Amino acid sequence: MIKRLILLAVLFSTFFLNSCGIYNFSGASTGTAQSFQVNFFQNYADQSPGSTIEPQLDRDFTNALQDIITNLTSLNLTGNNGDLIYEGEIVEYRVSPMSATANQTAAQNRLTMSVNVRFFNTTKEDSDFEKRFSFFFDFPATQLLESVKSEAHEELFERITQDIFNESLADW
Repeated sequence: MIKRLILLAVLFSTFFLNSCGIYNFSGASTGTAQSFQVNFFQNYADQSPGSTIEPQLDRDFTNALQDIITNLTSLNLTGNNGDLIYEGEIVEYRVSPMSATANQTAAQNRLTMSVNVRFFNTTKEDSDFEKRFSFFFDFPATQLLESVKSEAHEELFERITQDIFNESLADW
C-alpha cells in the first residue's frame, strides 16, 4: 500500500511538473529564441567634454552583458545571426562632485555611467527597443577613482546589465 502511494506521488509530481511548461528563476521569457549576440559597445563617453577616459570600459561592459544573459538563460552566445541582438554604445562615464564641505570642497563624488542600447528580437519583433540605461556609484572625495574603480564597475555593470536584461527578457 505504501509503495503504491509513493509511486502515485512520484507519477503525480512528474506529471504536474511537466505540465507546467518551462520556467526559470530569472523570470526570463526567451520565447522561441535559441541564441543571442552582444555586439561590441563602443565607448563614446570619452569624446564628450568633462568625461573621464577609461581604457577597456567598452570591452568589460560588453563582457558583463554577455555574462548576465549567459548565466540567466539557456540561450547560446553567437557572434552573428543571433535570435536576440544587443548593440549600442557607452554615452556617459563621468565623475562629478555631489556635496560640499564647509571649506567649499567636495565631500563626495559620483561616478555616472550611461549606455544607449538597441535590442532586436528576430523571433518577436514587437519587443524591439532603443533605450538609455544609467546608474551611479558614490564614493568619498578623499579617494581617487582609481582606488574604487573595481568596486564601482562591479556595481555599475551589475545594475545596468540587470536593467537591460529585465527590459529585454523579463516577463513579469
